[in-house]
Amino acid sequence: MESAEILGDVNNIFIKILYDNSIVLRNETTANDIEEWDSLTHIQLIVAIEKHFKVRFTSAEMRGFKNVGDMCRTVLQKLKQQ
Repeated sequence: MESAEILGDVNNIFIKILYDNSIVLRNETTANDIEEWDSLTHIQLIVAIEKHFKVRFTSAEMRGFKNVGDMCRTVLQKLKQQ
């Protein structure tokens, strides 16, 4: 799986969880860029991403996520390890 594919899948997850078809994620996107992305939806997003890609994030990894790109890179690393 390629980085662009992962970003596209993550984008679709955000659209579904946040009920907003206008969301277009970039690697630099942060919670400050999306009004509906609060602490509760963050947990929902993480769980949905883990389920979709069949991966588990550690607490340290989640604390280290500064933007969508960090999440996608971590997913890609985990998929390569499988």
